[in-house]
Amino acid sequence: MTVKVRPYKRGGWEVDIMLTIPGRPRIRDRKKAPVSTKSAAKRWGEERERQLIQHYTNTDPSGGGDDSRPDVTTKEVPTLAKFLPRYIEGHCKANRLRPATMDQKERSFRVHLLPAFGRTRLDRITAEDIQKFKGARSHLKHSTVNLHLKHLRSLLNIAMEWGVIDRLPTKIKKLKEATPDFKFYDFDDFDRIVLAAEQRGMPNVLLTVLMGGEAGLRSSEMQGLQWSDIDLKRDTLRVRRGVWRGQEGPTKGNRSRTIPLAERLSAALAKHRHLRSPYVLCTQYGTRPAHSAVRDWLNASQQNAGFELSGPHMLRHTFCSHLAMKGTPARAIQELAGHESITTTQRYMHLAPAAARDAIDGLRRPPNWRNVGDGPRSVIRI
Repeated sequence: MTVKVRPYKRGGWEVDIMLTIPGRPRIRDRKKAPVSTKSAAKRWGEERERQLIQHYTNTDPSGGGDDSRPDVTTKEVPTLAKFLPRYIEGHCKANRLRPATMDQKERSFRVHLLPAFGRTRLDRITAEDIQKFKGARSHLKHSTVNLHLKHLRSLLNIAMEWGVIDRLPTKIKKLKEATPDFKFYDFDDFDRIVLAAEQRGMPNVLLTVLMGGEAGLRSSEMQGLQWSDIDLKRDTLRVRRGVWRGQEGPTKGNRSRTIPLAERLSAALAKHRHLRSPYVLCTQYGTRPAHSAVRDWLNASQQNAGFELSGPHMLRHTFCSHLAMKGTPARAIQELAGHESITTTQRYMHLAPAAARDAIDGLRRPPNWRNVGDGPRSVIRI
């Protein structure tokens, strides 16, 4: 008994089933699968094989029974609300998604997707349903609505992969997003914040400013940074973990990265190294700081420097912006910042006008070239 799947001559997939049942001639059944992917066609063929076996086993081989071949029974497709627990347990938790990602998905389904699609069968979600979902959330940012649609598409893809549905019920089109604006400190302003942090006389304050602005660490990565991640001999810092609501896990994107230490950051780490805790930033009790503590340490420097209060992520924007302004290639910035997509890095590249000028200047003729004549071969090298 075998099920073979091969491309159909007019598109799609052909399922070829060979059955050998005692007391009967060999049975061959070939049909075009009513599904679009090879894996779904394979599952469809296996279900058809099972029903063919059941049918011919219960049919009298002498000819007294009905020898017409059965149609594969249409399977019962669950609603989104019924399938969601399987998706959370069998996909999200089984793949050990970051706690922050898990929380984001669960809130997205609970607050938005379940009220909109919870009672709808997975195979009956239509393009109009998606449009109504977008229209009902016109008060949200485009990126927020697209995030909810991303979670819905992930669930439908897993349902198709597991054979719950044969194909995606509709194409999910995202809203067009404008390039997000971000704020950062220019070189002089950042130096003012560093000076204000030094004047506070608190190591945690200075290290927070420098790790954000000269290493690009996220707040969660600052919280999880340990002295074992610092190599002062080689002047490198290894980002291995992040902390979210007290839970330690991998960094965003699940990738560690190594960052060369800037001179001021290296000196500050060497000066303020301690044995109270394995963590670089720690409270007076030697415990790992919360996100609110990291924010307060930064706010103290911003107040002293006379700037408006902003979150630690502004320091990360500053780090990437300064690299771009100094002509650092986008790929290098991506690696240093730990961006999962180069698209995220490209937001900063407009700050590198010198790179564009250098590219245009490269089109100019070098000084050791001169023109002679007007023909196509008029430029000669001397």
